[in-house]
Amino acid sequence: MTPLFRRVLTAALLLAVFVPAVLWAPAWIWAILMAGLIGVAAYEWARLSRFPPLSARAYAGLLTLAALVLPPLLGADWPIYQRALILLAVGFWLVVAPLWLLGRWHAPQPFVRAVVGVVVLVPTWAALLYLHARGPGVLLGVMAIVWIADTAAYFSGRRFGRHKLAPAISPGKTWEGVAGALAALALYAGVLSGLSGMPLLSLLLVVSGLLYVSVLGDLFESWIKRLSGMKDSGSILPGHGGVLDRIDALTSTLPIATGLLMWLERSV
Repeated sequence: MTPLFRRVLTAALLLAVFVPAVLWAPAWIWAILMAGLIGVAAYEWARLSRFPPLSARAYAGLLTLAALVLPPLLGADWPIYQRALILLAVGFWLVVAPLWLLGRWHAPQPFVRAVVGVVVLVPTWAALLYLHARGPGVLLGVMAIVWIADTAAYFSGRRFGRHKLAPAISPGKTWEGVAGALAALALYAGVLSGLSGMPLLSLLLVVSGLLYVSVLGDLFESWIKRLSGMKDSGSILPGHGGVLDRIDALTSTLPIATGLLMWLERSV
């Protein structure tokens, strides 16, 4: 089995499980599934951060527990905290993460890495709950931006890639890959505009902005892996590495998209 075939097969199996869960899982089952997803990603983040095995499991357990109990514990106040988490993520991805990559910060201190893991993962979980509550089409529509961009960048980069995007962080990524992703997302925006009647220019601006933050999320995890000396965050997904490898771009894109949707809903 070739690496490409293994990658495609794993992606197909993931979609076969994930899409039905998005479409038909009740909110409480979805919440449990997403808590488990964030728990696995938290464990991988802890291992990338060189936490001892026991500390890594404790860290993952705490984030999983928090994801399970926070919404019912906070009750009617949960939307306020959910918005606060999204705002925290927006600040991190639009300000802190670009500076982190430009300065190539190491931040090896366990406390700093633990806090950054919370800022990266917990708002992603909050965004997954928020978007799912707005309807399966909303969540899948946002996630499709990342999936389309990732697929187009992979194939266009392999075919045309010549100019490195960030060689010191992720040598495999190229500007040609980004251009291919942008072209594919422009087509996606055109289809959405035709189906929904939304202005094409507005959709092009949105998908372009989300492409930027998706690349940012991908590069950020690549930098953390480079610092740890690890090629993948884990090995649970054949051809893709770990869960964190699969959701790296989503950790930046979903909270930003959720923040934009929250702003639009309050503006109407």
